[in-house]
Amino acid sequence: MKEKIAILHTNDLHSHFENWPKIKRFIINERKKLENKGYKVLTVDLGDAMDRAHPLTEATDGKANVNLMNELNYDAVTIGNNEGLTNTKQQLNHMYDEANFDIVLDNILDASNNQKPSWSIPQKTIQTDLGTRIILTGMTAPYTSTYTLQGWQPIDDQHQIPIFLKKYHGQYDVLVLLSHLGVKQDRTIAQKYPEFDVIIGSHTHHLFVKGELDNNVLLAAAGKYGHYIGEITLELNNHHVISKKARTIKTDTLPQETDDTKFIDNLKAEGEKVLASHKVAKLPFELDSDLIHPSLMIKEALNAMKAKAGTDAAVINSGLFLGNLKVGIIDKNMLHKLLPHSMHVMRTELLGIDLWRMINEMEKNRNFLVPYEQKGMGFRGKYFGNLNYSGIRYDSKDSSVYYNNEIVVPNKRYTIALLDHYIFIPFFPTISIMGNNNMLYDETLREVFADYLSKKYPI
Repeated sequence: MKEKIAILHTNDLHSHFENWPKIKRFIINERKKLENKGYKVLTVDLGDAMDRAHPLTEATDGKANVNLMNELNYDAVTIGNNEGLTNTKQQLNHMYDEANFDIVLDNILDASNNQKPSWSIPQKTIQTDLGTRIILTGMTAPYTSTYTLQGWQPIDDQHQIPIFLKKYHGQYDVLVLLSHLGVKQDRTIAQKYPEFDVIIGSHTHHLFVKGELDNNVLLAAAGKYGHYIGEITLELNNHHVISKKARTIKTDTLPQETDDTKFIDNLKAEGEKVLASHKVAKLPFELDSDLIHPSLMIKEALNAMKAKAGTDAAVINSGLFLGNLKVGIIDKNMLHKLLPHSMHVMRTELLGIDLWRMINEMEKNRNFLVPYEQKGMGFRGKYFGNLNYSGIRYDSKDSSVYYNNEIVVPNKRYTIALLDHYIFIPFFPTISIMGNNNMLYDETLREVFADYLSKKYPI
């Protein structure tokens, strides 16, 4: 009794809608072709479908992304850190209200009741016409330090997988993991848990052009931004997998239609229109930004950070600011273009000796970081840029550090406003090692800046 199963998969689209028309056409057509060849076809997404760097995603809290995904009739999706961490708990609780697909996720709990979120299921069982039982489950990167700030309780996949396997033992013929854990973790799981027939990976944006077989577990991955679409084919005999293959299709090689560009442009224009309708402040003068030199923009941003964190000192890098703000009315669309980053203000407490060390780390890396082309970890600019201080002064003659014009005392405690981003980059290790760090996760940096401008320069 032979049968064939195919899985079409997407991942890490990050609101790169420019590839969506081609992806949509290919999956719809390929699904029909495979079905005509006798395949049972499943379609899945591995998370990070959305990214608030796109104005339409920002304007709709990701619901526009869900509406587009509905067009493909996914069988199951899991979430990535962009869905889980760049939305508030309330936003995420309602993002999938209109979804026509299931969200499979087995390692996130609602911290208020220790239950799985109402919008997700731990697994989905799909049965073929011949009775083969396929179980799909999903897991996402369990960022403990940040998910807890949003009211979620992440569970380490290495803790959860044995529980899952024990619970569903004997209830499946084919087991598939939708993983937003990253390639290293996928390989670890394959070595430890060969019960999985297929692990479809994402998060680290890795690409397996023809898959990778680890401990007889097929690993598949399709890169990032919709540059590739993944396809897995399985052959079975008497409900047992006897053949596993994976391939990727490069989206650039797919035909473009005349309306594609108009469709993509309209999505951006729609988002910008919604954001522009929300007025924020009225500037009496231009706020300019500069990658190297101090600017009025930087000065106001530092003041906004200090106000948010309730500190007398702050640090920010100039590469965050992707333009200027002109005289007159400022709206949310302007601020979104200026600060598209998914990062937050952080209140950090350090002993004087550690504050001295942190500033010296910054001074040591300063010239290197100005032209540094940073990617990932919530950064949506190009260059890291220059470091700017407020309430902090560094004397290069003797490497001394001053806080509010008083020399830092080694055993005295100081608070400073930083960005949570600085914990995750490798240049300032003192922050994560010695800092008492309180991420102010209720607002993004963009929202903090908007609140500050609205109060100082009201319309």
